Amino acid sequence: MQDAVGRGVTIRRARVISVPPSDYIRWEHMLTSQNVEAGEDVRWLPRDRAWDLMLPGADFWLFGNKLVMFNFCEGDGTEIPEEKSSNDPAVVARCPAAFEQVWERAIPHDQFRLP
Repeated sequence: MQDAVGRGVTIRRARVISVPPSDYIRWEHMLTSQNVEAGEDVRWLPRDRAWDLMLPGADFWLFGNKLVMFNFCEGDGTEIPEEKSSNDPAVVARCPAAFEQVWERAIPHDQFRLP
């Protein structure tokens, strides 16, 4: 993370979460300060503030607006090893718009408190 940020790469992460949060989300929130210290910008959005957004059905990473990788986890945070990726321009084009809508509403990590 620090290497990428040092090269000028901007890394933003938005987490849409259910409230009350699961133990896994509480653990993830506790560790996020390490990501922030490494240069990642992290925001949190409670799901009840995202109800009218059309979001992909899975978490995703977007690389240079050219490739999207979807990853899947169980409710307890256990990763499901099968990832899906796409360089289909139609799929890739929808992800930045969805992310920006979440980003605008989400609360910066240093201001977000878990209930």
